Amino acid sequence: MLLKNYKSILHLFLFALTAYILHKAAFFAFAINTQNFFYSLEFLYLIFFGLATLLYGILLIVKNKNFEIVGMVFLFGTFAQMLLGYLILRPILANKSEEVMMEKISFFITFILFLLFETFLTIRLLNEKQ
Repeated sequence: MLLKNYKSILHLFLFALTAYILHKAAFFAFAINTQNFFYSLEFLYLIFFGLATLLYGILLIVKNKNFEIVGMVFLFGTFAQMLLGYLILRPILANKSEEVMMEKISFFITFILFLLFETFLTIRLLNEKQ
């Protein structure tokens, strides 16, 4: 049971690594210069991977204590993650130059990818029989 639950964290890590490699390859293929980005791609993936791992760990603890509130904890965790994402994104939003548009798109792609995978993991967690 313990290995089964933490196997999802390994899947999350493999997903993050694969998404990072594809994201970096897309930047290389389209010759996008990331030197002027406020946050590096590595920083974004590390932050979102850490937040997703923390949220999933909390969901596992809540599942063992009170299975009925796992969905609500997920919603609250997602809200907290969105709030933190906004706080991280504020310096990028404040910059009005045209070259920042790619950084904004990159940020939102990373955010949405992790949100989708977290949702998938939570759905699998909720569908488990107790």
